[in-house]
Amino acid sequence: MPETRDVVPEKGEAMFKGFNSVPKALLLAPLALFALQPHAQQGKNRVGIVNVQSVVSGMSGGAGFVALSKKADGDLQVQVKAVRALLGRANARGASAADKSAYTAAAKKYQASAQGYQKQLAASFAPLAGRVNTAVTAVARTGGYSVVLDQKVARDNGVVIYANAQATDLTAAVTAKVKAGK
Repeated sequence: MPETRDVVPEKGEAMFKGFNSVPKALLLAPLALFALQPHAQQGKNRVGIVNVQSVVSGMSGGAGFVALSKKADGDLQVQVKAVRALLGRANARGASAADKSAYTAAAKKYQASAQGYQKQLAASFAPLAGRVNTAVTAVARTGGYSVVLDQKVARDNGVVIYANAQATDLTAAVTAKVKAGK
């Protein structure tokens, strides 16, 4: 029969010898995570979405930005389809050097076009940005929103999986604020 000394430590002796060398902060870290978890789930942090193109289209000087944005979207979508088709041919078994070269050229053209449109859009939006950003900030603060996303950017990049439009769409309020601030 084994001695109880082997199983149960004596008074004042650590049950696991390694615990004495572990910093107490590491032992308490899991408790801190559990204590903080409910705070992360409270409704204090609200996320809003604004259709910036819709807001800009109602502004003086905004029509040029919206037209350029639509042109860029259309051109880039056509180029993306072409690049994907060429990629399929370039990755196919027995693809020729010409197929691979065509893919590379199309990908470079797309990249150059995207960068060019990005510069043009930034220049076109610059005169409008101050008024839009001021209106978004005012509406967000009034409504208690801590994050506001551009609807198009969120959609195109897959940032938002689900959003209740009635609870998150701030477009009408931002548009009204921009018009009131003329």
